[in-house]
Parts: sequence; C-alpha cells; structure tokens
Amino acid sequence: MSLTVSDVDLFEAARPRLGAIAYRLLGAASEAEDAVQETFLRWQAADRERIEVPEAWLTKVLTNLCLNQLTSARARRETYVGEWLPEPLLAGDPLLGPADTVEQRESVSIAVLTLMERLTPNERAVYVLREAFDYPHREIAEILDLTEASSQQIFHRAKKHLAAGRTRTAVDESAARRIVEEFLAAATSGRTEPLVKLLTGDAIAIGDGGGTVPAKATPYTGALAVAKFLRGLFKPAEHKRALIGGRPDLYAGVANGEPAVVVLLDGQVVGVMVLEVTADGITAVRSAVNPDKLARATARWNSADHGEPLLRAW
Repeated sequence: MSLTVSDVDLFEAARPRLGAIAYRLLGAASEAEDAVQETFLRWQAADRERIEVPEAWLTKVLTNLCLNQLTSARARRETYVGEWLPEPLLAGDPLLGPADTVEQRESVSIAVLTLMERLTPNERAVYVLREAFDYPHREIAEILDLTEASSQQIFHRAKKHLAAGRTRTAVDESAARRIVEEFLAAATSGRTEPLVKLLTGDAIAIGDGGGTVPAKATPYTGALAVAKFLRGLFKPAEHKRALIGGRPDLYAGVANGEPAVVVLLDGQVVGVMVLEVTADGITAVRSAVNPDKLARATARWNSADHGEPLLRAW
C-alpha cells in the first residue's frame, strides 16, 4: 500500500518518540534506529485505513520488535567480553528523548540503563513506557497484550528491582564542566587522597572495551580501589600512548544526563567516562571504550565546536 504525504508526515512526527523508547529498551543506538526503521516498513505495508489510533499502533509494533530483539541481545551479551555498558549518548542526541521530569532523566541514565539489564523484557517495557513516557497502564496493557492489573504489578516489581537508594544529581553543561575539572585535577594529581575525597565509600569503576580495547573484566569496588585505578589510568606512560596511537585530548561533556570525560584522538571519540554523581559524591565511573559504541558520539561531538580541551593525557 503506497504511502501518502500525510502518512509519511505522521510517522516522522512519531519518529523521535519511537527512537527514544527503543534506545531505552535496547541500550544501543544502532539497534534502536534499526527497530524504528523496521517499524516504518511495517507502517508502509499496513492497511492504514483500518488503524484507528496510529500512535498506539506504531508504539505497539516498535515495542514488540524491541522485545523480540532483547531476547537475542541477551544471548549475545552472555558471551560479551568483559563488562557490558549501554552505548553513551552525548547531550542533545534526539534518542535521549524527553528530559522534563526526574523520572525521564533517570530512565536514560547509564546507571538505570545498566540496571534494566536485570529486568525481564516485559518488566523493562512496562517500566520505560510508564516511567519515561507516562503511558497509562490501560494503554501499556494493550501494547503488551496484558491485563491492566498485570501491567501495574509488573511496573511495581520493576521499580523495586531498580531501586538504587540514591538520587543522582541533575547537571547542566556548566555544572558538568566544574565536576569534570575537579575530577581530572584529582585524577592527575598523582595521589589517591584527592580522589578518595570525591568518591563515595562504595564507589565502583567499570570499563567496557568489548574485547577490542583493554578493560578490566570485573569492576573495581570501594573508594580506595577505584582511586588507585584512576591514579594509575591517568599516570603518563609511553606504552599508553603507543597503545592508543597518540596523546588524546580530554574534554568535559554530558552523556545520558551525567557529567562525562570525553576522550578524543584525531577527531574520533575513543572513550566516554561517565561520572554518576550523588549528593554524597561520585558513586560510579563507567567508561565506554568499545569503538563499536562510540561512532554516534563522534558524529555528535564533531557537529559542534567545543573549544580547547581541558588537558592532553599522557
């Protein structure tokens, strides 16, 4: 069935919301975009005159495509080399979606996206649709072929699984820059004490190299262990320059709503170190260095001028 201009316009108006839902469900930008494109193909092939509420139809198709993909994605992640982290998205990326409420900002944080890996596909879908997009349980039940009561029960169960006990600090670009500057000053001081002061006692450090870039297979835990790791990471060394192919520039940025150290080498983002900040200090340092997860960040970063780097590493 051929598409009319109004059919295309209707889908394009829905595309940002569909992409934001898919990214929250899958934690990967390319997979989210693939799901949105497949939804468009289903929309193109559908008997659209019989679709009473296009937005609900598109959301149902997109969500179920993502649920099917989650099953295979989980199988792949069981054989993933080292720690798996969601693909970081830099500030302004349309896949981040709405950020007007605390719930919407939390739902796209690296911390919550990582925790959502523990949920069943249905729990993840109900949580995302309700918490981030404020869908009523009646509509969620129709999308997922559940009863309304089941949707409510699944949502409460998901919320319980995701309860982290700490509220992350919301930051804007200027606040993120101050946090990153303080973090880098401590990390490059050559001493552990300044870092320990910035970290919470139960802080963790996780790296995702995907087997392509060296990253410890298990997290560092505790303020002292994380501080020692960071001190060593930022200590100048010839072998590090040889490994990465030069001296990278470090910038302050915002990724998934959190302060981030953005690492660039020859115009390519080669690392995004996301700092989870709470009122008590930095409680997690999550570093994405797998090149497969940084192409979108590179494109986003290079679309604007970011001035001079805060420092050049090593």
